[in-house]
Amino acid sequence: MKKIVLSSVLASGLLLAAPVVDPKLAADIAAAKEVKTAADEKLKALEAKLPQNQDIIANIKLGYMDTKGNTNTETFSLDGKAKKEFDTQYISLVFDAQYGNADNSTGVNEVIKNKYFTELEYGYRITDRLSVTAVLGYKNDSFSSYNYQSYIGPGLKYLTYKSDIQKLDLEASVLYSSDDIQERYITQNGLESEYASYKAKLTYELQIVENLKFEQELSYRASFNESTNYFAFSNSSLSSKISDIFSAGVSYKVDYTNEVAPSIYRADRTLTAFLSVDYSLAY
Repeated sequence: MKKIVLSSVLASGLLLAAPVVDPKLAADIAAAKEVKTAADEKLKALEAKLPQNQDIIANIKLGYMDTKGNTNTETFSLDGKAKKEFDTQYISLVFDAQYGNADNSTGVNEVIKNKYFTELEYGYRITDRLSVTAVLGYKNDSFSSYNYQSYIGPGLKYLTYKSDIQKLDLEASVLYSSDDIQERYITQNGLESEYASYKAKLTYELQIVENLKFEQELSYRASFNESTNYFAFSNSSLSSKISDIFSAGVSYKVDYTNEVAPSIYRADRTLTAFLSVDYSLAY
């Protein structure tokens, strides 16, 4: 009985000693927490509006093949791309070059491939997905029916789909094209040297696994006036990360020209093994 009485006295003492919470103070604390939560959300929204990474992001792919024996050949390839991000704008540059030489039937070394292409693009983002663009392109291929080709014009680019592992961009441009056609080809075909054209382009990326990536680029450029005057390009590549900045892979390119001289193939196909380097330059 004494134990029960003693326990009751101790419990009553503890209850009397507990602090009494002021209802107004509790309400003030709850209101302050709500203000803090709203302030944190506003801060995140404002930080999201700040300019993103200002570095120049670049990627370089180098390929080389050397054959000795019955045929002595050397083939080089260089693919490069760089992109500079601003607040609502970007500038990107791509470069694709191929060069090769081989010994001919008399043992004299001669150039068998000499081609390069570059394209500069400026974009202004209207929304997170839609951008207004302006492109300037130039291609030189001494083994085609053209000494060089160039084009310039405005367009639109739309980010069709993006997830953690996939990305799909679609782009369309209206262009002024200028082609320097080889003289012997002009007399035979009478192609346009200056004309209005359009270009459609698709770019797709898929991160298959953590260190394996697939990339696909498709483009089609054609004259508005002459439906047979068109050019198509495809570049498929598969690369695997071997370090933070280095990757190794293979690419397969098809460069198609519909109107060519009789002695020239329409499709120029290239299979290349490459070493890729990713890096950023602070600016």
